[in-house]
Amino acid sequence: MKTEKNILIAFLLNISFAIFEFFGGVFTNSVAILSDSVHDLGDALSIGISFFLEKKSKKKADNKYTYGYIRYSVLGGVITTTILLVGSILVIIGACKRLINPEEVNYSRMIIFALFGVILNFIAAYVTREGDSINQRSVNLHMLEDVLGWIVVLVGAIIMNFTDISIIDPIMSIGVSTYILFHSLKNFKIILDLFLEKTPKDIDIDELKEHLIKIDGVEDIHHIHVWSIDGYHNYATMHIVTKSKDIAHIKKEIREELNEHNIGHSILETEDEVCDEIECKTCENIEIHHHHHHH
Repeated sequence: MKTEKNILIAFLLNISFAIFEFFGGVFTNSVAILSDSVHDLGDALSIGISFFLEKKSKKKADNKYTYGYIRYSVLGGVITTTILLVGSILVIIGACKRLINPEEVNYSRMIIFALFGVILNFIAAYVTREGDSINQRSVNLHMLEDVLGWIVVLVGAIIMNFTDISIIDPIMSIGVSTYILFHSLKNFKIILDLFLEKTPKDIDIDELKEHLIKIDGVEDIHHIHVWSIDGYHNYATMHIVTKSKDIAHIKKEIREELNEHNIGHSILETEDEVCDEIECKTCENIEIHHHHHHH
């Protein structure tokens, strides 16, 4: 429940702040503040989406979604990330226009505004710091980014106040946006890996196999598949070749070993011949054919 409540609080803080900020950007004529408002609006939207999807992702598995609804949480991440990608690109375009024809900015108002920004966002980041889903992590990441973004704006505003170099404003804006863009792309890759059923990054299949084959009674292991539903819960399936009569004991030991590798759910199939499968046979045949071609 903690995660959900945090997300809701974050949503309300961000949406009200984004509106406040938009007017602030207009009021101070600062594109850096405007860019932050776009960013905050993106955050708020994505947090709102996260909130609903996080709720859904908590539903228990049923016949329609046999693995449960956990990927909905990841979907929240997809939407969030997309919003941020688009938002940051738009902001970069806006800031580039500003670089070409600079405008006057009201620095003193900007300083006051940025101080507010730092304080409010720091509170928000502190409130939402706990939680354990990819969603919650990305929400908290947004909050921290907001704090950093505002610190940059504050420092920039102070410098501009004393030097009157108004070009600093769009440069800051581009900096903040590029940072968001970079992060969004990184997030995107993590999510993509999940959807492509890539082996979770903390799992090395060869090493895993080595450990499993050392277990007494296990002669060979093949068809190892490891995947993750949400970046936290890892699943595995495999075939175990064993001559042992005590299958239950072997499975128990394998499950214990898998748990140490952070795989909480596994489907183990045992067989007593060493790979007597059509698949292996066809592979051998294909290889033989290949050799003929080479000669």
